[in-house]
Amino acid sequence: MRQFVLIILLVSSTFVFAQTNQLPNFTGLVEKHGAAVVNISTVQTQRGSMQQLMPEFPNIPEDSPFYEFFKRHMQPFSTPRKSEPRSMGSGFIISADGYVLTNAHVVETADEITVKLNDKREFVGEVVGTDKKTDIALIKIDADDLPIVTKGDPDELKVGEWVIAIGSPFGFENSVTAGIVSAKGRSLAQENYVPFIQTDVAINPGNSGGPLFNMEGEVVAINSQIYSRTGGFMGLSFAIPINVATDIANQLKDGGKVRRGRVGVMIQEVTKELAESFGLSEARGALVVSVQEGAPADKAGIEATDIILEFDGKEVETSADLPRMVGNTTPGSKVSVKVWRDGSIKKIKIEVGEIPTDETTESHQAKQGKQSDTSNRLGLVLSELTEKHKKQLKVGNGLLVENVVSGIASHAGIRSGDVILGMNSKDVKNVKQFNQLLERVEKGRNIALLIRRGDLNTFITMKLTDDEQ
Repeated sequence: MRQFVLIILLVSSTFVFAQTNQLPNFTGLVEKHGAAVVNISTVQTQRGSMQQLMPEFPNIPEDSPFYEFFKRHMQPFSTPRKSEPRSMGSGFIISADGYVLTNAHVVETADEITVKLNDKREFVGEVVGTDKKTDIALIKIDADDLPIVTKGDPDELKVGEWVIAIGSPFGFENSVTAGIVSAKGRSLAQENYVPFIQTDVAINPGNSGGPLFNMEGEVVAINSQIYSRTGGFMGLSFAIPINVATDIANQLKDGGKVRRGRVGVMIQEVTKELAESFGLSEARGALVVSVQEGAPADKAGIEATDIILEFDGKEVETSADLPRMVGNTTPGSKVSVKVWRDGSIKKIKIEVGEIPTDETTESHQAKQGKQSDTSNRLGLVLSELTEKHKKQLKVGNGLLVENVVSGIASHAGIRSGDVILGMNSKDVKNVKQFNQLLERVEKGRNIALLIRRGDLNTFITMKLTDDEQ
């Protein structure tokens, strides 16, 4: 009898466990909010030679008397052609009058954009603006009374929480995938301005720009990229927090560009050993390696070897936190900075400057005189080191990377704040000489740049290709 009772209890407890720990049901969420998710396809104008575009060139032997005639009068020339529309990614509607958020890489090379709604309606999309540093783009379609998403608070997300993505992987529209939040505040190479949300939601080509929903049906992030050794999903997906994306979208809508703060310091991570040597009780903050002469930090009194512990009331846990904090600060703002110097904390007031954007670079160059333009083959904005900067770095010459606009250098891992000391076997003396050396390199050839980053020197190699910028 006791055995029978025990069996009943075990069965009952198993049933209760199954009832209280069943997997979540996403159907209501998808039905209610899926209508605001869109598919984005693009057309890009390509150029090719006549030989590529007109295979009807007569197949005439070279020893024929007509060969020279056709060769002379049918020289290759460039003519435009349009590729077939292809599904590039996803997006979602943030206002009933037709504003759509997506990734910048989805639309940056497009000549024509088509936005397809859940109800199969199609609209021509116009790019309001893009921001490559955060990979955010704002698109406008001519429509009204559209379904829109509800925005959530990414700060309220917890690791282990269920989330879902809706998008068009490989062109399969309105595909739904689910997973959990794996981590928050991730820093990725070349992504200084985004504290990524890491998930294990299946994301593939075509999901880019689509929304990441929490279980309340609120968009908490934009699916942006994956970590993969195969090109396909391997369990690591990264999304841009919606509050970051919304701030960028508002700036693009209001002014067509994004303004970012700048203080003009080079920093590195504070290791346990460095913290101990500076008398700091724990490894945190951002160690200032050098301060650019005349920059906001220099004017405020920030010094090399300072460890920045707090910026504008926010704790700087790692060196990766500081660029985001400074970049997200409105230029012209006066903020308080806490630094660790000579064994004690000092408070310093600093007026934040502005990183020159593509639109402001020309006027900035006119004032500075020694800064390069953004047309250099690597997509770099460079300035020459001041005598004070050279002394701090203990170098004879070099070029400071003010900005990585786009192109090869960005993909190779060059960052703002790096100092270029040499190209191949030659020392770099000034911007003009650097660009002259660069122009002499033929397409398809590799170059090696000697980079000073923090207190370390390293070579970074890259190949000059046809799509340099």
